[in-house]
Amino acid sequence: MMRLAAIDIGSNAARLLISEVIPTDNFQTQFQKINLVRVPLRLGFDVFEYGRISDAKVNMIMSTMYAYRNLLDAYGVPLSHLKAAATSAMRDAANSKEIIEMVKEKTGIQIEVISGDTEATLIYENHIAENLETGHAYLYIDVGGGSTELTFFAEGKLVFKRSFNIGTIRLLKKQVEEDHWDELKEYIKKATKGFDDIIAIGSGGNINKIFSISKKKEGKPLQLDLLKDYYKEFNAFSVADRVRIYHLREDRADVIVPALQIYVNVMRWADIDEIFVPKIGLADGLVQHLYEELKNQVVSS
Repeated sequence: MMRLAAIDIGSNAARLLISEVIPTDNFQTQFQKINLVRVPLRLGFDVFEYGRISDAKVNMIMSTMYAYRNLLDAYGVPLSHLKAAATSAMRDAANSKEIIEMVKEKTGIQIEVISGDTEATLIYENHIAENLETGHAYLYIDVGGGSTELTFFAEGKLVFKRSFNIGTIRLLKKQVEEDHWDELKEYIKKATKGFDDIIAIGSGGNINKIFSISKKKEGKPLQLDLLKDYYKEFNAFSVADRVRIYHLREDRADVIVPALQIYVNVMRWADIDEIFVPKIGLADGLVQHLYEELKNQVVSS
């Protein structure tokens, strides 16, 4: 058994996932979550408006990375067993390079800024579709603060993967134009044409929260009509009321409405009726990717 960890620095929050790798009798590998820590850094609010990360947010990043480094030490996870990735906000920030250098120098943690394509790949590396029926096509939809990653499988093969700069914080900041929506709509309609019975697989904090509010049983899908109802319902309340009525954190209450808008639109345009929410994310993909890398190192040596 070994312990691996991943840090995902998104546009809304940073997460540290610590997992135990457990080999099973049938040569499969189980990844058991030991701890998941989330800090709402909200980098996108700086970056998508001003193009850089403010000094106040840089201090928050540093405090978070010091804390994560201490947790890694406490759980006995060496830095060689850690993968740290940053996504849309860090991709767009003018000062991301100097922040990454400072984090490396002060904590030893090496952050890699990954492309939208890589992000999509790492999320579907969770291999969720392999455990679902083969007669369907599957569209992975990962909605973040800065971008939405789409990955489409049919007949067991990858048909397309694409990242769009439409995210919850960009929407809140009015940074998404009608042209962006049109491009997304045309791309989805064209790329999924001719495929019937497409099933969506959702990842991201917002769809997980919706699933939890819905009280659906684990493994059961959410219907598109239900997402539309939640969109109308939440949209009718202020952020403060959403916090009070639905017991949401404030950093979830503001982004949940634009997230629903993205999921609903993508599903409508791809003619999808239901979405599965298997509680996967970039951090899970990073851990699995790291495990494969370490395994290959052992084999090649």
